[in-house]
Amino acid sequence: MVKKRDIVEAKIEDLEFPSKGIARIDGKKLFVKNTVPGQLVRVNISKVKDDYAEGKLIEVLERSPQEVESFCEHFGSCGGCAHQTLPYEAQLEMKANLVYRLLEDAGIRDYQFLGIEGSPETFAYRNKMEYSFGDEEKGGEITLGMHKKGKFHDVVTVDRCRIADEDFNLILRTILHYFREKKIPLYNNKTHIGYLRHLVVRKAKKTKEILVNLVTSTQQQVDMTELVELLKQQNYEGRLVGFLHTFNDGVSDVVISDRTDTLWGQDYFTEEILGLCFQISAFSFFQTNSIGAEKLYSLVMDFMGAAADKTVFDLYCGTGTIGQIAAKKAKKVIGIEIVEEAVAAANRNARLNGLDNCVFIAGDVLKKIDELKEKPDIIILDPPRAGIHPKALKKILDYKAAEIIYVSCNPKTLAENLKDMQQAGYRVEKVKCMDMFPHTSHVETVVLMSRVKVNTMF
Repeated sequence: MVKKRDIVEAKIEDLEFPSKGIARIDGKKLFVKNTVPGQLVRVNISKVKDDYAEGKLIEVLERSPQEVESFCEHFGSCGGCAHQTLPYEAQLEMKANLVYRLLEDAGIRDYQFLGIEGSPETFAYRNKMEYSFGDEEKGGEITLGMHKKGKFHDVVTVDRCRIADEDFNLILRTILHYFREKKIPLYNNKTHIGYLRHLVVRKAKKTKEILVNLVTSTQQQVDMTELVELLKQQNYEGRLVGFLHTFNDGVSDVVISDRTDTLWGQDYFTEEILGLCFQISAFSFFQTNSIGAEKLYSLVMDFMGAAADKTVFDLYCGTGTIGQIAAKKAKKVIGIEIVEEAVAAANRNARLNGLDNCVFIAGDVLKKIDELKEKPDIIILDPPRAGIHPKALKKILDYKAAEIIYVSCNPKTLAENLKDMQQAGYRVEKVKCMDMFPHTSHVETVVLMSRVKVNTMF
């Protein structure tokens, strides 16, 4: 019988969302992350239960017949782009099938499954990259990039990343070289001692504006004037518009701000989506694939249909991107979002776009929805990965809106929410996937639901 820490060979036969390969060992399922069907893999068993086991991938002994050569020199060490050895069409088919099976398992049936829409760009599509400072091995030279595959503390420099804009790679190399020469210490996530923590770079696809945000602790005082001038002198394809310095003394390895200073230029960049302008600040959520976002939002508008006489609720609205696009064809749009900075940006952008029929409110959907006096004809939901809290979902369903459009970045929580919504008297009419994240396991899904009976069961 297989035991924890055993090293085994296994053939991957199936896949579970988001990227768990499934093999069979001792009559039970063995789950192995970042594998694809057809591979023969060597695995270190990390967990053994009565009906399943889990293992960590050590190496791929035989490739799947579908696989091709990877396109990125960082593949294998960097923890991103796990599916880049699959042709793009195979990636799309895999994602669509996984979503369909999740919905099928949740009892969602008798609807139009419209397949998956591919990303307009499959390389250099990201408008945001969040890099970590670190080292590839303990005590080694400072690195700047992504966490090493399967490692939490090791960081791999990714200055030739293919899904990032070339200007991002240039900025990464420039900043890394500068701090290596100056011998500025990196922040240690174990001891919580040190200075350099993260680098966040954002760039608009349409305007080409670039915003750089360096994240450090407050444990040193470093004059950034020379670095700012160095960055301003680089030969970009786009245009640098701002350099920010964020201070973060929190112990968790996430980018948050205790204070953010604008050292040069402005604290936002501007992107254009479907004819509207959006000013996006350093910490505002915005879809990381701008050109793909246009296709995603166009799909939402297609599902919404004619709405000139309709009131739309845009819940979990972020910076109000969907809500403002909807406002171009709806009578009124009301958005709710818990992040105050995002709501301020949404209202500012609405004024910038000359939209006077939409308003965005800061607060928890669970609480703020009670304060709304209007009744929605259409509700658009775009929740975070965790999905919609059952209490909030009940309040949303109590509005008995004729139609609900659900935009999800996590098919697992989507399936759970749809099951509850179906029990509450809604029917799934259409489902379409949109690939916003080529070469990764992630996918967006858009669902149109209509109300078919009184809410009595939820």
